[in-house]
This record gives sequence, structure tokens and C-alpha cells, in this order.
Amino acid sequence: MKPRVATYATYVAFAALAALAACSKGESAPPPPPPPDPRPPTPAEWDRAVTRPDESAAAADRAACKFGRGALPDETLGASIPTGKDMPIETIVVVMQENRSFDHYFGRYNQYAGRTDVESPPEGASNPDRSGPVSSATHAWQRAGHHCFLDTAHEWDKVHAQIADGKMDGFYETNHDIKGETVPDPTMALRDGERSMWWYDERELPFYYALAKEYGLGDHYFSSVPGPTWPNRMYLFAGTSFGLVENTFPNIDAFPFPDVDAVVLDELDKRHVDWKLYTNGGPPGAATVVGFALANRWGRQVTGTLEDYFADAAAGTLPPVVFVDPNVLKTGQPDGDDEHPPAQLQIGQKLVSDVTRALFKSPQWSHAALFFTYDEHGGLYDHLPPPKACIPDDKTPIGKGGSVHEGAFDLYGVRVPFLVVSPYAKRSFVSHAVYDHASILRFIQAKHRLPALTARDANALVPMDFFDFQAPPRLVPPELPEPAIDQGELTYCMSTFR
Repeated sequence: MKPRVATYATYVAFAALAALAACSKGESAPPPPPPPDPRPPTPAEWDRAVTRPDESAAAADRAACKFGRGALPDETLGASIPTGKDMPIETIVVVMQENRSFDHYFGRYNQYAGRTDVESPPEGASNPDRSGPVSSATHAWQRAGHHCFLDTAHEWDKVHAQIADGKMDGFYETNHDIKGETVPDPTMALRDGERSMWWYDERELPFYYALAKEYGLGDHYFSSVPGPTWPNRMYLFAGTSFGLVENTFPNIDAFPFPDVDAVVLDELDKRHVDWKLYTNGGPPGAATVVGFALANRWGRQVTGTLEDYFADAAAGTLPPVVFVDPNVLKTGQPDGDDEHPPAQLQIGQKLVSDVTRALFKSPQWSHAALFFTYDEHGGLYDHLPPPKACIPDDKTPIGKGGSVHEGAFDLYGVRVPFLVVSPYAKRSFVSHAVYDHASILRFIQAKHRLPALTARDANALVPMDFFDFQAPPRLVPPELPEPAIDQGELTYCMSTFR
């Protein structure tokens, strides 16, 4: 027979009875010691002595991809970059939506904000019918015709064709006359490749544009992989996709917890830092890595609903690290809130607004930071060629069933929007530094003194330029526009794509 293990509630009850008994004898009972933390111990090497480098030397080493798994933030980031207790951020909230490129959403931000420095498409930006040396008809980067459209191609091979060795001229070709998976037999008008060249601005996205103007926007933030959703979301948690370039679960048998860390959540547990995964429906993004082990890998319930997030934010009980996901069960539906085409995009904007405003109102807002981005570009036009990236590990590109794909993990994916919201965020700031999903991962590691999981996060720059920790924090949130949902467009989307 297994010995019975007293629960924490039982422990507290016995402690209360002991205190009551002591009081009845006129004694003053000392407070009981806290129960032992059931999580694994923190490895001693995580607290090894480190002499921090000069940032210029550290930056050169990161650019040369010299750091690898196990490297501590204090070893890869210069002494001028705050880490640990020097970062007055106690609550980190990460929101990742689906399938929008930077130009698609923020290519017109210069005009809105009265700026000229945001990296935007050149005048007359377009894509040809066919990529290559043969000239052909062109299709302009153009204002969107509707708030929704047929899904666009974003598979590994198609994205490489869109990037076209840096020419960025394969978007129309890879998206013209493809049927997708949403509508059984879409009309030719819906299949036209010009939908990949559409853009929106503050008229459709008033909350996003105002949020960027009040806080920070990154115009060189790239998705981690030139491919689809799952591999990119894996980089947010693991700094790698374990070789995968398709939406399928990795084999993480070589990463049994707590012996070998696969994701930053493993590291947080061993550092005894609380965290939680909130979703508006379906599994959270971390499930792309751990799969069904989400239910038992850490020996406790680690997920919550969006309503739980709102309640915890209001009560001031959000854990130090929070991930918030949309309802992935509605991905591909016109009324989905993840912004994945053919979703009516304003529904997702409303979700992000609700999450952000809940943080504004929270007692934890004064020391909070929210990172908001998109997993990948979804096949939508962006003019800026992705730069080279550090190869995370020794894995080569594979798909479902181990199918072999050409290429390597030495190139970032297409650029996506990236916003940083915090009382410490510089107002109306635009960062031109190169970041990817591993940069958010490295920010979490820098705050909590966690080692790198792969060479990608080890060599990632943390988005610290968005913050000014010396200036007084802006504790009173600004007035931001309400993100209305155009009912006429929603009706169109529902009738066309459902």
C-alpha cells in the first residue's frame, strides 16, 4: 500500500489546530514553516559565477553564433543590458496571433504616425505573375477589398518560393489559383493571388495602430522559420522546431522532464517561477511541443481559460510568466479570433484589446510587460528579405512521417508585427533591431536567469531597447479606441467562408 501524502490544505489545517492549541495554553506559537516546493531543485550550474562581457564583444559573438545550449543570459548579453533583478518587470504576458505579415498590417504606419523611419514597402511595390527573369504582368501592393479572404500559402516550400532568394516576388505566384482548405470550390475571384498583396491600416485596425503609437513597435521582427504555424510556435517555447517544417508533433523522447529541458516552461519550474497557459479555447501554443504530455508533464494543471486570465488579472494573481492564446478550435473559420484567414480580422483585434485592457486594470500593471506578435506571415506579402539566422541544433528539415525537405534552419521567416506594451516602454518607439520569437524566449530567460535551450535563443538579442527602466513608469494607461467589428464585413465573411 502506498503511503498517503498530506495535501497542502491538510497541512494548513493541522498548523491551524496546533496554533489554536498553543493559544489555549497561553503560549505564542511560531508560524509554521512553508511546505517544501514539490518542483525539481534548481541546478547549481544555473547560478555559476559569471563575468559579464562588454556588449560590443557579446554582440559580435552572437552575430557569429558562438553561443550554444546552456549559455546563461549574463554570458551572452553585455553588462549594459539589464538582467534578473535589474529588470523591474515582474509579470510577462505573451500574446501570439496567427498569420499576418508586417507590411500587410503596418506597411502604412509611417503615414499614420507622421514618420519616415519605419521600414515600409517602396513606392510602386508589386509582385509579378511569375517569379524569375522573364518579365510579366505585375500586381500592386494594394488596399484590401474585404476584412477576410481565402487562406494563403505558408508551407515551407511555398514560403521559400515567396522569399525567392531575397527578391520577395513570389507571393502572387504561390497564391494564385490555389483552393486552400476553407471553401470546397472557391470562385476564381476568391483564388486570385492579389489577395496576398492586400494591406490594412488604422481604418480597420484602430486599436493596433494606437497601441503601437503609445508604446513600441518592432519593424525588424521576423518569424523564426520560413514555414507554417507549429514550427514557429515551437521556437517561442523551445528555440527550435526539432527539425520540423510542418504542423506535426516533434519526438521529444530525448527530453524527459525534469532530467532534460525541452521548453522554457521546464526551466521555469526548476527555477521555481510560476507560469500559466491561458486559452480562449483548445490547446495552448506550448502543446505544439509537448503534445498530450501537457496534461501531466509538470504534475499539475497548467492551463486556464480566458475568463481565468481576466479574473487573475483583476485580482492581481497572474503568475510571473503568462502565455495567452486565441481559440485555435476556430482556426480557419470566418468568426475565429486568432486572425488566421479567412477570419474577419477585427474579431482578433477585439481579443487582443480585451487581454491588454485587463492588464491595464490589473494591480500588476505597474511592473508588467506584454509582448504581442504573430506566429508567421501566413503567405502575405512583405518586402523585406529575411536575414540569416543561427542554426539552433543539428536537426535537418523534415516533415510529417520523417519526409525530407531541402534547406536548413539558417534563415528567419518573413517579417511579422511585434508590439511591446509596458509602463516602462518608450512612447512611440520603433525598434529597428533584428528579433524573432527566440528573442521573447531569451527575455524570459534573462529575467529569471535561465540557460539557453538551443543556439538560436543563446544568440538572440533581447528586446530591451523598447524599455527605459530609468524613467518613471507611465502608470496611467492611455485612452485607446474601441476595436469595433464591422458587421457588414462580418456578414460577408460568414456567408462567403462558412
